Amino acid sequence: MNAFNRLVVNKRSLLFIVLAIAAFATLQSVFSHPKTFANQPQLYTTYNNYVIFKQSFFHLIEGKNLYRWHVDEHWDLFKYSPAFALVFGILSIMPTFVGLFFWNLLNVAVLFFSVYFLPRIDLRTKGLMITFMLVELLTATQNEQSNALIAGLLLFGFGFLERDRYWMASLCIVCTIFIKLFGIVALALYLLYPNKFKLAYTTAAWVVLLTILPIVAVSPEQFVVLYKTWWKLLAADRDFSDGLSVIGWLKIWFSLDVNKTYVNLTGMALFCLPLLKIKSYSNFVFRALMLASVLVWVVIFNHRAESPTFIIAIAGVAVWYYMQAPTTLNYVLLVLAFVFTTLSPTDLFPPFIRNQYFWPYVVKAVPCILIWGKIIYDLLFTELLPRHAEVEVAHN
Repeated sequence: MNAFNRLVVNKRSLLFIVLAIAAFATLQSVFSHPKTFANQPQLYTTYNNYVIFKQSFFHLIEGKNLYRWHVDEHWDLFKYSPAFALVFGILSIMPTFVGLFFWNLLNVAVLFFSVYFLPRIDLRTKGLMITFMLVELLTATQNEQSNALIAGLLLFGFGFLERDRYWMASLCIVCTIFIKLFGIVALALYLLYPNKFKLAYTTAAWVVLLTILPIVAVSPEQFVVLYKTWWKLLAADRDFSDGLSVIGWLKIWFSLDVNKTYVNLTGMALFCLPLLKIKSYSNFVFRALMLASVLVWVVIFNHRAESPTFIIAIAGVAVWYYMQAPTTLNYVLLVLAFVFTTLSPTDLFPPFIRNQYFWPYVVKAVPCILIWGKIIYDLLFTELLPRHAEVEVAHN
C-alpha cells in the first residue's frame, strides 16, 4: 500500500507508465501478424484503424471520396470529418511506424495531462484517477482509435470552462465533434457557466473554421460532395448495429425490440433533468458530475460503442467517483466497473467466458449504465460534497 501511495502522488512515474503504454501498443501493432476481417480473405495490418486515418489524408488531397470503401488499402470506412482527414496529414506524411507512435502518444498524453489540468482536486486524487484508467487506456491505445483523445479533450474543455478560458474550452469541445459527432452532447456544459454569449460565438467561430478548413485542399465542388457524403454515411450507419450500449443491453437482457430514437430521446431527457436545478450550478461537484454524465452518456447511448470506446466512459466514472465524497455504494459500483468494464476484455478472463458471456451479453456496458443512473440520482437528490484528501486516504 505504501508503494501504491508513492506511485499515485508521483506524476513523473505515472507519465512514464502512460508513455510506455503508447510505445508498447505501437510495437505490438507493428510486429503482430496481419489479420482478416469479416471472414474476408485479404490480409490487413493489425493497426488497420491507423491506416484508415493515414490514408484519409491522401484520399482528400487526391480528390477521392473519403467515405467509400478502399478495401485494397484497409478494412472498414473512414467516418470522421474532412477536417480531421486534413489535420491528420501531419502524421500521414511520416513513416508509418513513426506516425503510429506519435498518434498513440498524442492520445495517451492528452488524456494524461487533461486529468492533471482538472481544478480543485489534489495531486493524489489525480493520480488515483489516472491509475484507475490505465488498463482501459491500454485497450484503447492497442486499437489505435481516437477515444482517449476525445476523453482528454472533454476533460480539458471542462478545465478551461472552470478557468473562464472560453476560446480554449470551445475549441476542445468542437474538436471532439469534428472527430466523432457525439461530442456535441458536451455543449450542454455551457449552461453551467456565465457569459453564454461568448461561449456561443467562440463555438460558432471554431465550427466555421473547422468546417471550411478542407477547402485549402479540395475544390469547392469536392468540398460540398464531401460533407453531403459524410452526412449520408452517418445517417446510414445509425441502423448498422446496437453496440455495447443501452440499446444492446435492453435487447439482449430483456428481449425488448426498442426503437433507437426513443431510447436516445429518453436518455437525453434523463440527462437534461439535473439541468433544471439552476441553483446547483454554483456547486463545483455538481458541474463535475455533469461532466461525468456527458462522458458516460456518449458511450452507453452510442449504438456503435465498442470495447475501445469505453475509455471515455471510464474517464467519466473516474470523474464521478473521485471528485465527490466517497460512499460505500459508489465504491462497490467503482469496483464493478473496474472488473466487468475494464478487465472483461483482457486475458484475466478465459476466452470462453469473454466470447460466450461477456461479449454477447454486453457485460462491459452494464456497470457504466448503472453508474450513469447513479450519476443522475446524485445530481438530482444527493447533497454533493467535495472529496477531501483526509477522507480519501482513510477510504482507500
